[in-house]
Amino acid sequence: MQTTGHFTVARWDESTIGADEHPKLAHASITNTFTGGIEAPEVACEYTLVYSGDLTGAFTGIQLVCGILDGRAGAFALQERGHFGTDGKIRSTFEVVPGSGTGDLTGLRGTGEYTAEHGVPAVPFTFDYELG
Repeated sequence: MQTTGHFTVARWDESTIGADEHPKLAHASITNTFTGGIEAPEVACEYTLVYSGDLTGAFTGIQLVCGILDGRAGAFALQERGHFGTDGKIRSTFEVVPGSGTGDLTGLRGTGEYTAEHGVPAVPFTFDYELG
């Protein structure tokens, strides 16, 4: 099955780890709000970022989604990996952490992706998944 929707960043707290020069390592604690195929008002996210330049770099992270997926209630974790560049776009792919689904989402498997644009608050995503 495939579902789509949007997420918006509700909170972004970022701090540099170590020296403030490139390549620079940072940690970010984020809260996202999902609407559409995934309805989740407060998705906790933890990211590690490396800035290779002021506007370029890569990141990895985990999101903990507690909400509703296409009418099914539960929770699951997403492992995410992406990069960002001077074009102002953030590209990411994500997958369900195996065994993390709870409630009606027990046995959830899936992958997804998004491309965010700097300054655009609502980020569209696609998510292909299976249950069972």
